[in-house]
Amino acid sequence: MNKTMHLIYTATTETTGGRENGVARSADGVLDIRLSDPGSTRIGTNPEQLIAAGWSASFASSVAQVARQTGKSLSANVRIHTEVDLSSDDEEFIIGVRLVIQLPGLERDVASTLIEEARRICPFSRATRGNIEVDFTIICT
Repeated sequence: MNKTMHLIYTATTETTGGRENGVARSADGVLDIRLSDPGSTRIGTNPEQLIAAGWSASFASSVAQVARQTGKSLSANVRIHTEVDLSSDDEEFIIGVRLVIQLPGLERDVASTLIEEARRICPFSRATRGNIEVDFTIICT
């Protein structure tokens, strides 16, 4: 059985330059940032930071969606700490991602079930599945 996908949103940006001295702007003007290399003293962000922010926001929304669908209550203090590594073997570059998900007030088995389902539906997780190394850590307090 084929599913019909319905477009929800299209993000449109234009970037001039690259990570060393570029600028990225969204078509609606909401995003307007300078780009810089990781560790640079130049004011700006880098693509790895943008991936970390985007993925953690998307994943947090996916966890909340799963919690609503399963009738679980989430604390307002849910946090996701995301690290994106840029690595090279002198021939090619790759990224790796670590997400540390803090779900206060949930039992570990409930939190694990929520995270597994969120991994299945999160657009970033789906887009990168099998392409990069990703590690998920759950903290319940």
